[in-house]
Amino acid sequence: MTGETTTAAPAPALREMRWWDIDPVLELEKGLFPEDAWSRGMFWSELAHSRGPEATRRYVVAEQDGRIVGYAGLVATGDQGDVQTIAVARDQWGTGLGSLLLTELLRAATAFECAEVMLECRVDNVRAQRLYERFGFAPIGFRRGYYQPGNVDALVMRLTDPSTSVQGTEIHG
Repeated sequence: MTGETTTAAPAPALREMRWWDIDPVLELEKGLFPEDAWSRGMFWSELAHSRGPEATRRYVVAEQDGRIVGYAGLVATGDQGDVQTIAVARDQWGTGLGSLLLTELLRAATAFECAEVMLECRVDNVRAQRLYERFGFAPIGFRRGYYQPGNVDALVMRLTDPSTSVQGTEIHG
């Protein structure tokens, strides 16, 4: 030990996504998913169903030092949840932020009393597939040409009983 002190950046904090987060979320969305980014209207529509007693969605952002570094959303219909989106800023890859976001979505699915949670991810997104598999998601099929443009297939994955699959939420720096 040399006696030097390093100050790590504070861990990102999760909070509910609100309308004023849409512009920074869109900036991150367009940077991560340039070919199939969601529109402003899509986020507005999702957030419109995320509050009040009839809410069917849970959207969260991860904020660090005033910057949105990740976001995630889930929709619940009956006893099924569907992960709509999870995104983590590239400079946060490998920190555990994706796990933290997914854990929050699974908590929401449990609160919505979902018996299972579904998701799709690009067949070429091995990083995301590994994350989902660590949480107990299993591949159940494909959606051919799901991601446009580019005609990229989606791998469909399912998790049964999300309440037993919630992992630790520690973020490693």
